[in-house]
Amino acid sequence: MEKKDMIYGTRAVIEAIRAGREVEKILIQTGLANDLIKELQTLARQHNVPMVSTHADKLKRLSTKNHQGVISYLSAVTYVPLDNIIHKTYTEGRDPFILLLDRITDVRNFGAIVRTAECAGIDAIVIPEKGSAPVTSDAVKTSAGALNHMSVCREKDLKRTIKFLRENGIKIVACTEKASNTLYQVNLTGPIAIIMGSEEDGITDVLLREADELAAIPLKGEIGSLNVSVAAGVALYEVVRQRG
Repeated sequence: MEKKDMIYGTRAVIEAIRAGREVEKILIQTGLANDLIKELQTLARQHNVPMVSTHADKLKRLSTKNHQGVISYLSAVTYVPLDNIIHKTYTEGRDPFILLLDRITDVRNFGAIVRTAECAGIDAIVIPEKGSAPVTSDAVKTSAGALNHMSVCREKDLKRTIKFLRENGIKIVACTEKASNTLYQVNLTGPIAIIMGSEEDGITDVLLREADELAAIPLKGEIGSLNVSVAAGVALYEVVRQRG
């Protein structure tokens, strides 16, 4: 991660948020509880900025500057409200095509997925507030610039997000090896949202239970899984194929 993606110091981070900078997340040294820290925490909650309690050693490894126990990452994009995306697509007479990423933590995977999603005509990518790769300049580079053309929505609770999508007439399909049907047996036409899961353990059970359909990618070799960015490409382009 480039140093220009970071802001150091409590007051500097407070002013960045007040100035309207898109802050990805804030690392706060464990145990700090002075008045300025409390002011930062209140402001961060008001602006839905994720905060992470972090040991002093980790902050020291990130920067030798006088960070006062606070380092923030700046986002390389401006997050878009999901309801705006849905309203826009329906207004334009199109079926929404949404991609939900459940805890994709590797920035290279994230960038590759964004690149494929942009090429496939995705209307928006939805990520959780916590537990996903930071959307910084590194992510822009790994996406080959596709992040500059892709709407990204950051949601606090993906379970609630799925319910919201369903209420708006969007079918939820989870791409998972736990499915009995393959992608090629599931109807992927109409308004649709595809869920892809983390590199480590796939889609969380709570999100699998919320999905309308589970769909697997058939694997013919000895290795039991695909890289998540490759799997996303297979799933998204099956939607493109079925939509004609």
